[in-house]
Amino acid sequence: MGAVTDDEVIRKRLLIDGDGAGDDRRINLLVKSFIKWCNSGSQEEGYSQYQRMLSILSQCEFSMGKTLLVYDMNLREMENYEKIYKEIECSIAGAHEKIAECKKQILQAKRIRKNRHEYDALAKVIQHHPDRHETLKELEALGKELEHLSRIKESVEDKLELRRKQFHVLLSTIHELQQTLEDDEKLSEVEEAQEASMETNPKP
Repeated sequence: MGAVTDDEVIRKRLLIDGDGAGDDRRINLLVKSFIKWCNSGSQEEGYSQYQRMLSILSQCEFSMGKTLLVYDMNLREMENYEKIYKEIECSIAGAHEKIAECKKQILQAKRIRKNRHEYDALAKVIQHHPDRHETLKELEALGKELEHLSRIKESVEDKLELRRKQFHVLLSTIHELQQTLEDDEKLSEVEEAQEASMETNPKP
């Protein structure tokens, strides 16, 4: 039963003082100081209560200013996160385009390999040609074509390997960025929890 009562008290305090700055306590102190000031018997006591009220009002103004600064900072952070999300989306779109291009290059490499096998088969047929001179000329031409296709294949494979490495770096960067955002969010939650705890349980 006692735990339920404590929860109700905590909920009420959060409703009155949602950011944990202790404004409800300051307002109560201000009201009490005002009542004491109204009922003060001497000038010294009245002046003391007057100074106390000014101090509490300064604390309230400082707390309000701090809250506004935190609010503005949160707005800027939200805008920054939205910008980062858009950049990530653009990076992902670019990665999809690169993947599509790599797939085209893979298909081209497969066609080149298929053509190479066909040229190999033709070379075997040409070797049985009765005219040796013409056969040698055709073989020479086929050799050059094969060499050209081999260079194209190597170039395509190099490009494919480069795209694969670039895509891996991109994915690693996105993962690190997401981890950094999650760490920043967790750190903010921890700092807010610590500040709330310090305000709720002030040192005597």
